[in-house]
Amino acid sequence: MKLTVNKSDITEVLAKIQGLTGRKSNLAITENLLMRSGSDGIHLIATDLESGFEGFYPARIDEEGTVAINAKTFYEIVRELPSEEVKIHEVENRWIEIGNRKVLYHIVGMNPEDFPDHPQVGDVEFIDFPGEGLKKMIEKTVMIAGAPNDKRAHINGVLFERVSQEDRPMLRMVSTDGSRLTLVDHELEESPAALASDGLIIPKRGLGEVGKFLEGEDRVRIGAKDNKFIVKKDDETFIIRLLEGDFPKYAEIIVRGKGHEIKFERAVFLKMLKRMSILSSETYKGVIFNFRENNLEVTATNPDRGESKEDMDIVYEGDPMQIAFNPRYFIDVLNAMEEETAVLHIIDEEKPCLIDGETDKRFLSVIMPMRI
Repeated sequence: MKLTVNKSDITEVLAKIQGLTGRKSNLAITENLLMRSGSDGIHLIATDLESGFEGFYPARIDEEGTVAINAKTFYEIVRELPSEEVKIHEVENRWIEIGNRKVLYHIVGMNPEDFPDHPQVGDVEFIDFPGEGLKKMIEKTVMIAGAPNDKRAHINGVLFERVSQEDRPMLRMVSTDGSRLTLVDHELEESPAALASDGLIIPKRGLGEVGKFLEGEDRVRIGAKDNKFIVKKDDETFIIRLLEGDFPKYAEIIVRGKGHEIKFERAVFLKMLKRMSILSSETYKGVIFNFRENNLEVTATNPDRGESKEDMDIVYEGDPMQIAFNPRYFIDVLNAMEEETAVLHIIDEEKPCLIDGETDKRFLSVIMPMRI
């Protein structure tokens, strides 16, 4: 292999794939980037065995070939090279020269034949979808992280399904960790046949990597086939292996309209909760919400650190309630919410609390109370 590529064409993508190649697996070669040259450009391929990425980028090819090179090392070299042109030349015994007229690196590669097979999925029925819309859906669901030692699909994956609301086709993503749940809908321009209505469970880690590639994208294509979820944009493709399992029935806990609806100015409520969470620790995570007539008092107590108290005026006319919550869950939701007014739907001390926006009901979260 011998080629020249512009630094600006590959630096950004090399930065974004570090999440894949930096993840430990049973195969050391997954820390490598597979580079395969064609007649007018190069294919860059990366995988963590769960998710795979392939992109095509223009290059001047002098000799075709395929190399496997450590992705972190290659990225750092390209990023720091002082000139725009990057020359890449495989010399002998998998040694690779990288540089320009003044700077030259001599890096050992690995056997490209040991690189895991990159899945090829043909004849996929895709639907067009706004890239920025998909990015926001991903951000609002993968903020609930999976548990490394938990093998349950619904904990480590996001439910991706097609639903209908008032005869309007919607794409829905749902995420949970057992203590909270987020749901986000996005209206579709037409009812697609490409995605099954009974839903897919997509790994959160893989979706998080996809989100990195969606900055400012106008349209992307999404589809599923052969236990794979596929996202395509221009000359880049992401393929994620789906999880097998059942997602919990969540319809009953997202019903609004019961109990009390309490409105907050999102930014004010968020700042208060951040102040209250200062004393939180792994052992003492909860804060107490005391609802009284037209008043909310929030208190935090940590025997190892101290205690704090803050109150704010609200519109509330029900019986006094005392409920414990993890403030971090509210902070995550309020940070992701785009509306200025948040609405808490609270029934009693034992039922889940539902939070959404005053007008935009496409994004909501359900938070379970803690035992006092």
